[in-house]
Formats: sequence, structure tokens, C-alpha cells
Amino acid sequence: MSRPSASLRTAVVWEVLRGALDQRAKLSDRAELAVLDTGGGTGNFAVPAARLGHRVTVVDPSPNALFALERRAAEAGVADRVRGVQGDARGLFDVAERGAYDAVLCHGVLEYVDDPAEGARNAVAALRPDGGTLSVLASGLGGAVLGRALAGHFTEARQALTSPGGRWGEGDPMPRRFTPEQLTALITGTGLDVVSVHGVRVFADLVPGALVDTEPDALDALARLEAAAAELPAFQSVASQLHVLAQVPPRAAPAAGG
Repeated sequence: MSRPSASLRTAVVWEVLRGALDQRAKLSDRAELAVLDTGGGTGNFAVPAARLGHRVTVVDPSPNALFALERRAAEAGVADRVRGVQGDARGLFDVAERGAYDAVLCHGVLEYVDDPAEGARNAVAALRPDGGTLSVLASGLGGAVLGRALAGHFTEARQALTSPGGRWGEGDPMPRRFTPEQLTALITGTGLDVVSVHGVRVFADLVPGALVDTEPDALDALARLEAAAAELPAFQSVASQLHVLAQVPPRAAPAAGG
């Protein structure tokens, strides 16, 4: 069964991220931000960010993904603003600079690393200490449970629901999944302030692609439905992915006479 397009499934994240980059540019009084995209792959978010005028460094372990990133950036006319380097979250500072970035994207990373808390701390350590924005996208537990159940795999759905990592069995390709509470606790544990939480792909992974293709205006209607449900906790709990936006807390003003 085919699914709606990838652009629909990432639309909620991009809208939040674009707004956050615009706000960060205003707060920092810099039109061109330094952005680090860890696990950025072929540039689904890096290239659009570069098209906004920002400089983006993409760290990814796959040479093939980085090659595709280079080609994609060239086709978009932003090759001079996108740099791809081979590396991973654990050895992030072998290829990236500490405290140097206005925004860090950590998408599809924390569910794969051996130690999610370490991965989150590394992402935060890359942010400018005087102000920076972190965007985290990770697999949601509820979406996996719901998906397995609707496919008739009830034992696997229960296994995902009750196992510590949210996996439905040995054949599950996803090493780990999070509830909204687990993911936000992971981020606040680094010392950042959580700005927003969104559920991503609440419906898109469940709707047959043929239905979207045959019904007039169905794709736009589905996109609007996803956007409307994204901020509601009831739907975040059953989303296939969770998006958390966080920022470095403002420094306290010095006491009078201090």
C-alpha cells in the first residue's frame, strides 16, 4: 500500500523549523545563520534552510547520502552554502565545532545512537552558549503501536507497547522509540527550554496513497488535518514521529548594583 508523499509527511516539521530560523535570525541580528544538521542525509531540511540564506553543515555517516546531498544542493543553486562531512553523533566534534551554531537539527538520530542522552548533549554542546535553537525529530512509540495493530499484528503491537525501547520484535528495524514525555524529558535534561512539541505523520502513514490520489483536493485536506492535529497532545501520543523545538535559556540579567 503506497503512502502520501514524503513532502507531506515533513511539512509540519519544516513549517515549525522555518519559523524558528526566522526568529533566531531576528534575535541574533544575523540574516545568515550557522546551522548544523546531524544525520542530515541527502538534505531534506539542509537544502531548504540554505535556500533561506543560511550556511548549513551536514554531518552524516553515509558517503552515498553525502554525495546525493552535494548533487541536490547544486541543483537547488545553494552548493556554496551547504557543506557535507562524514561523521556521526558520537564523534560529532571530530568534524564540527563546539558552541559555534545558531541552530542544530537532530533528526532521525536519537533513536539510533547507543546513548540518546549523550547524543542530545552533543547536539546541545554545538549550539552557541549565548543563544541557539535545537530541532529534534524522533520516532514515536504510539504511531508504531497503532500501525502494527491496524495491520492486524496485535502481538507485535503489544510488544512495542510494553518493551522498554518500544520495539515490536527482533525484526523491527527501529532500535528505539519515544513517548512525548520521554523525548521532552531527554531534551530538558540537557538544560534547554522546550518551546514546542508536535506530532508528525499522525495520519499520513495510515492513509492509503490511492485514496489521496483519487479524491479531489485530498492531499491539501490531509496536510491541513496533519497541521491541525500536530499540537494536540492526544494526537502527539499516536504520531509516527515527534518533533521537539528547544532553545538555550536566556541568561539571567545581573542583579542591580552587582
